Amino acid sequence: MFYHMTRSTALATMQSILPRALSAGWKVMLRGTDAAALDALDLALWDGAEDGFLPHGLQGGPHDADQPILLGQGAIGNGAQGLMLIDRADTTPEEAMALERVWVLFDAADDVALAKARALWTGLTSAGMAAQYWSEESGRWEKKTEKSARAG
Repeated sequence: MFYHMTRSTALATMQSILPRALSAGWKVMLRGTDAAALDALDLALWDGAEDGFLPHGLQGGPHDADQPILLGQGAIGNGAQGLMLIDRADTTPEEAMALERVWVLFDAADDVALAKARALWTGLTSAGMAAQYWSEESGRWEKKTEKSARAG
């Protein structure tokens, strides 16, 4: 699922997606490319409202495997069923196919992130994976296009 953010921040978008993943019983790996941004995200999640708290930890600790949401730059370390990519992070078709869901969050104002998301869409759908593209240009999230999985 590709989320083209034109109004929301990555934090706000993930705060709407992640509770649904957790309620489905999934663990999630949240992969970024910038350690400082992941540290800031960790603090923002801890400082959020109590009723919206998302249990999580930073990758590299002694309890990575136990984290419902693991924030990091590396390989999935918590047995996650979902992978959320932010800050131009990447995945491979092989990794993505082993998961229940992959969310790609990218900022409309970042041309490099947009190009990276397009390349990822092409790579994943060429490998036969289903994909959805969501945009919030109208002021709310709307599915703009969808590509079905290819039998293989």
